[in-house]
Amino acid sequence: MNEILFLIHILLVILFLFVALRLGKNYLLVFAAILALIANLFVIKQIDLFTKTVTATDVFIIGAIFSQNLLQEYFGKEIAIKTIKITFFSMLFFLVMSKIHLLYIPSHLDTTHASFQNILSSSPRIIISSMVAFFLTQRLDIYFFSFLKKIFKAKYLPLRMGISSIVVQSIDTLLFSFLALWGIVDHIFDIILFSFIIKSLVIIFSASFMKLSKYFMKNENKNENENENEKIYE
Repeated sequence: MNEILFLIHILLVILFLFVALRLGKNYLLVFAAILALIANLFVIKQIDLFTKTVTATDVFIIGAIFSQNLLQEYFGKEIAIKTIKITFFSMLFFLVMSKIHLLYIPSHLDTTHASFQNILSSSPRIIISSMVAFFLTQRLDIYFFSFLKKIFKAKYLPLRMGISSIVVQSIDTLLFSFLALWGIVDHIFDIILFSFIIKSLVIIFSASFMKLSKYFMKNENKNENENENEKIYE
């Protein structure tokens, strides 16, 4: 059952990704930031997938990276860098506000505080590790994706997105696992390996749809993309 839901989950994220692209770069920027936020919020829920226990956030993480790649592909490196800064600021604000929210003493009539406590009181080590890994790997993704765009002469978008995302996620998985989980969980290398396998499967499956992204571009955005591609070879 989880495997079927996982597939539907991927398809829905891809659908909303294309809708955001169609609406314009600001929508896609916000979409990327939202995906990163909910990935950090939902990371504490564990699910069984292909007989292994994993978190339910890999789809959101890959969706955020693909959103950033499409922003860079069609609107330029500057907007992709801006997206990282806005997303990181949003994550930091959410973290601080979550802690303040938990400090309020609940009313004797309140029945939700325990639930908020369970969801929002994640270990500071895990949260900080996630934010550090996100910021570093997203920056790396921008420069590596730009390098691949030059190598492939702005062709083969699905291949470029797939290669860039797999390389970056291998680093992200290692970085987050060692920063957040070292000394806490057993069999950390098994966790790293299976997490990377799941992310790679999501990337390969999702990247196959990215060729369709050009059909969701408005005409004025296509002109902006053509100007961006010309800059690559100047």
